[in-house]
Amino acid sequence: MSKNEGTLDRALRVILGLVLLSLVFIGPQTLWGLIGIVPLVTGLVGICPVYSVFGIKTCSVKPG
Repeated sequence: MSKNEGTLDRALRVILGLVLLSLVFIGPQTLWGLIGIVPLVTGLVGICPVYSVFGIKTCSVKPG
């Protein structure tokens, strides 16, 4: 699979993932914060399976 997330998209996913994961330890201390693993992992890897299904790419295409 090729990367389908751009730099801004990846950064926002990592930030969102970390914020959601923090809910496990601070704030309401709910296990729902574990859902933050999904955006964190997809942001770090650069591949979103949902984007692949719908043919979406937020990364810049390099001519070549």
